[in-house]
Amino acid sequence: MHKYISLLFKGLWQEIVSVTWTLFKIMIPMIIVIKLIEEFGGIVLLSQWLTPVMSLVGLPSEMGLVWATTLITNIYAGLLVFMSAEVDLTVAQVSILGTLMLIAHGLPIEVAIAKKAGVGIVMTLAIRIGGSLLMAWILHHIYQAGDFLNYPAKSAWSNMAASDPSYMEWAIDQVKSLVMIFAIIAVLITFLRILKLLGIEKLMGIILKPVLALLGISRDATNLTVVGITLGLSFGGGLLINEAKQGHISPRDIFVSIMLLNLLHSLIEDTLLILLIGADFTTIFWGRIAFSITVISLLVLVVNRIDEATCRKYFYQKLSD
Repeated sequence: MHKYISLLFKGLWQEIVSVTWTLFKIMIPMIIVIKLIEEFGGIVLLSQWLTPVMSLVGLPSEMGLVWATTLITNIYAGLLVFMSAEVDLTVAQVSILGTLMLIAHGLPIEVAIAKKAGVGIVMTLAIRIGGSLLMAWILHHIYQAGDFLNYPAKSAWSNMAASDPSYMEWAIDQVKSLVMIFAIIAVLITFLRILKLLGIEKLMGIILKPVLALLGISRDATNLTVVGITLGLSFGGGLLINEAKQGHISPRDIFVSIMLLNLLHSLIEDTLLILLIGADFTTIFWGRIAFSITVISLLVLVVNRIDEATCRKYFYQKLSD
């Protein structure tokens, strides 16, 4: 019995280290690259390119810098820029901006994770940027046509000047984030092991089977996709990569799961963050869910009509080591 428990924990530890190392090999170089892009003015340049796009979705040009920061770094950094901007927005506008930020953020790292899972860069960027702009454009026209949510947004945070931490403070913050990611992954993998032992994983598969069948996601990818939807693409993607390497999930299932996670991830934390700046809950939560399911359902219809060889050529590839 003691030997069995020892082997169980040893296997669990090895899986935790494997998943974490897979993510860290992607994230650590990208964190450094992102910092260099930021230092050399890449974010400001991107914001200038995005200025005309903002008008298409009913946002002032100043919001281009907010989204550019979010695209390259993360939602937290984007919110910091937003809070330092002296621009009054309506609830409709904040909801549109929030939609852009929720769907398309942290692209250098998350695109790399998706690529590691076998989903091409072009496909990921198309669904992330294209999907966010499409939903924002639809919302803009709906709000404009019905004059919905056309009143001032109230942010839970006051305007503040963005701080510029030293390189040492920045490095310490990154190490803290990586340690936190390791801890979360350890908890997630342990929790998933417990679910398997208790048979709850099978029960979840049965409950979610109708929705998963609609989206073409197999039962094997169910729990891992749910992890990504609730906690974030980095966590769900890392687990999916690990399962795929072991041959437990097919490339087509990985593709559909990752494409869903590109649109719908970190549903708890990120939604709460955007709510704090005055966005409409129905829009950024239920609206995002409905939009994501609709888009991925249409994508699945297309993919199911294409043979496997063509899919492997244009949509998903063999996992890299």
